[in-house]
Amino acid sequence: MPTPPNPRELRIQDFHYHLPAERIAPEPLADRAASRLLVSRAGVISDKTFRDLPGELPTDSLLIFNNTRVVRARLLAKRPTGGAVELFCLEPVAPHRALELALQQTESCTWRCLVGNGRRWKEGPVSLAFSFAGQPATLWAERQAAEAGGESLIDFRWQPASLPFAEVLRAAGHLPLPPYLHRPDTATDAVRYQTVYAAHEGAVAAPTAGLHFTPEIIAELAARGIATGHVTLHVGAGTFQPVKAEAMADHPMHSEPIIVQASLLQQLLAHQPRPVMAVGTTSLRTLESLYWLGAALLQNPGTTPAELEVSQWQPYADGLAPTPSEALQALLAYLDATGSAAIEARTRLLIAPGYRFRLVQGLITNFHQPESTLLLLVAALLGPGWRAVYDHALAHGYRFLSYGDSSLLLPG
Repeated sequence: MPTPPNPRELRIQDFHYHLPAERIAPEPLADRAASRLLVSRAGVISDKTFRDLPGELPTDSLLIFNNTRVVRARLLAKRPTGGAVELFCLEPVAPHRALELALQQTESCTWRCLVGNGRRWKEGPVSLAFSFAGQPATLWAERQAAEAGGESLIDFRWQPASLPFAEVLRAAGHLPLPPYLHRPDTATDAVRYQTVYAAHEGAVAAPTAGLHFTPEIIAELAARGIATGHVTLHVGAGTFQPVKAEAMADHPMHSEPIIVQASLLQQLLAHQPRPVMAVGTTSLRTLESLYWLGAALLQNPGTTPAELEVSQWQPYADGLAPTPSEALQALLAYLDATGSAAIEARTRLLIAPGYRFRLVQGLITNFHQPESTLLLLVAALLGPGWRAVYDHALAHGYRFLSYGDSSLLLPG
């Protein structure tokens, strides 16, 4: 048996392919389910449409969706002189770091933001006039501290002060479309850059594998007896972060919050050892992170909620390797002991060739950018066969990236 690659030593340039600009889908199709579906089953590739998906899945599958909802996190403010400043809200800092609490905050708050055109913003607040319920409203933003990578801590305040910050973003903000689309968001994006099952606000990028699903397809899954469940991973801007390091050892993986209800853990446990299918890389990272959280709890039962985090290299270190059922049972025991209804944690998990999957046996996903961590994840699942999948997609006219076509990857 060949020795698996060491993910730290992988060179990102080995995961390059040529993606012509015209193959990047600039707009969604009029019909979500009309997208094409490449099926790779144990290395055998076939061409379908997304409406064929329910019939292509193993009949005893459990399909896991990420039910995060994209927030309108881009704010286009003005300096007193009239110059524009763009603020991209990344994560809350004060008075709450917990996302759901931060979005319900009234009057004022502090967020870490990416700042566009910030060099001319020397001091003082910038402002954004908007309307809420037909009445005039104003948001002010003041830079507290600049950080590395163009990020800054931004103090926000607004009138009417009684508005939750979530309502401010809905009324004043714009959807943060992927930067490679090179266009402003539209009324169509407001609907189509959300999944039909989106429920919990907090993402700044859509879990795009789910954009193809319609209520009719979800109903057909149920009619065929294919079980479904939901996790929440609030997709961060780091999903677009390019890998600039030559070797993966020097690439810092971004951190994202995950929330998984006890009922889903019980569903996963009862489903073992039948196949679990992830809808999208975010669902997959969440599911695999659950395994490593459970493994960590078995090693250190005294772990506090603040310490619940999967590190980038945790799966590649020597240590306890429980069965998936043991890891899930450890999570349920932790929830029982703490009186919690859900696991709330963070993950920096990097899945790359050399990774051994614990909970997931298949993936539904779009086609990803060259030299990206998402492509590394696909390569970890398929092995060297990832190139055949991408070569086929390029040769047969598939559309790529967020608004592009889909694939069902079953390694066999």
